[in-house]
Amino acid sequence: MAASTTIRESDLEFDHGTFDSAGFAAHALENWQALAAVIDHTLLKPEATREQVETLCAEAARYRFACAMVNPVWASTAVASLAGTGIQVGVVIGFPLGASLNSTLRHEAAALVKLGARELDMVIPIGQLKSGNHHAVKHSIQAAAQIAHGGGAILKVILETALLTVEEKLRAAEIAIQAGADFLKTSTGFSPAGGATAADVALLRGVAGARSGVKASGGIRTLADVKTMLEAGANRVGASASVAIVRELGAE
Repeated sequence: MAASTTIRESDLEFDHGTFDSAGFAAHALENWQALAAVIDHTLLKPEATREQVETLCAEAARYRFACAMVNPVWASTAVASLAGTGIQVGVVIGFPLGASLNSTLRHEAAALVKLGARELDMVIPIGQLKSGNHHAVKHSIQAAAQIAHGGGAILKVILETALLTVEEKLRAAEIAIQAGADFLKTSTGFSPAGGATAADVALLRGVAGARSGVKASGGIRTLADVKTMLEAGANRVGASASVAIVRELGAE
């Protein structure tokens, strides 16, 4: 029988503080600069080229996005491109399947932090969660969190909510926070089952309260999409259409 964690039902129901979603959304939508500051400008396509990554970084610096999010192979390119701009480099790990060994996650996280990445987005071991092995899920997140935090980086934990039941979403969110997640993130954007939904963002914010951030990612392409996610409780959004989105709000 799969091992479980010591997380109790009461952990999911306890008041963990409040996050003013409406207030945050109103502030982020005041102007395009405020909106850009909560968007992770993202390029994770496997066929992405060096030129495209460099363009992504130039856009991230120009519009002052929260970070430029890339695959591990492009981490050093992104760090070099963004040197001196103040824009952080974000990199995915254990992506997109969440099926890596913990030793692999630790090595990948350590290598990326050493290269200069300051935001790491990891996928939970989805199969372990669905098997009821909550201890394995928590241990995997802790392995990445310890490396990230030790190197001055933050960790966003991708739950791939479209593949989970409501109970699994609640359980995974609580495990992730207790294991050291700085953000709960909805999706990789690669699952055919779907991406971010307002309902899932609201559910994650309900578990998180004020304890962690919530990042909506997957299928967010318009300003209306972003507004919906912010009002549901997100305080970070991942998108590849970031430039088009801020231009809707007046950026040039």
